[in-house]
Amino acid sequence: MNKKQIIASSFLFEGLPQQQIDDIDDLAVEKTYQRGETIFFEGDKGIGFFMVGEGKVKIFKVSPAGKEHILHIFGEGEPFGEVPVFHGQPYPATAEAIVKTKTFFFPRDRFVLLVEANPSIALNMLAVLSMRLRRFASQIESLSLKEVPARLANYLLYLSQEQGGREEVELDISKGQLASLLGTIPETLSRIFAKMSEEGLIRVNGRNISLLDIKGLTAKE
Repeated sequence: MNKKQIIASSFLFEGLPQQQIDDIDDLAVEKTYQRGETIFFEGDKGIGFFMVGEGKVKIFKVSPAGKEHILHIFGEGEPFGEVPVFHGQPYPATAEAIVKTKTFFFPRDRFVLLVEANPSIALNMLAVLSMRLRRFASQIESLSLKEVPARLANYLLYLSQEQGGREEVELDISKGQLASLLGTIPETLSRIFAKMSEEGLIRVNGRNISLLDIKGLTAKE
């Protein structure tokens, strides 16, 4: 899909009239980042927000000890860094391209003028932010209250839903990145994958994971 098609089909802008899509397309600045390239750092001035056009972006924070913890992974059509559009504060975390990634950048000042003229855009953004808040609350609950096997089971079931209810899912990030997202280390994650395989819950073939026992995985949540 081209830039306008991706913008129009995104959850943030879906359902808007064609003229508004055209206006949004006009102000979006396209930029490509190579794998491992930083899009913005935590603490950088929030001068606008981004949308993934192609590729994947991770949002993460780094502890004082230098340990990276991934907060979110975003793919095509998903916005990120949008909170500064409302309050004008610095970015609260760092964004980095996981693979070669094309982004669309929306400058804050111009986008705010567009929202003022088209309040329906603000309603869509509020819906996205509400969804993000629910997802983040669920993540905090998982990291705080659940053991790592339950976190992994929850993530695999989430992937199944995201990929159309399939019983074979494809990991779209590395297992090291998945470990960071789940708040553990790669060695622990590998042991849990092996144990779940022994229990007949899953079958692992590289990044393809067959969910053999959905009820068993649900019971681990």
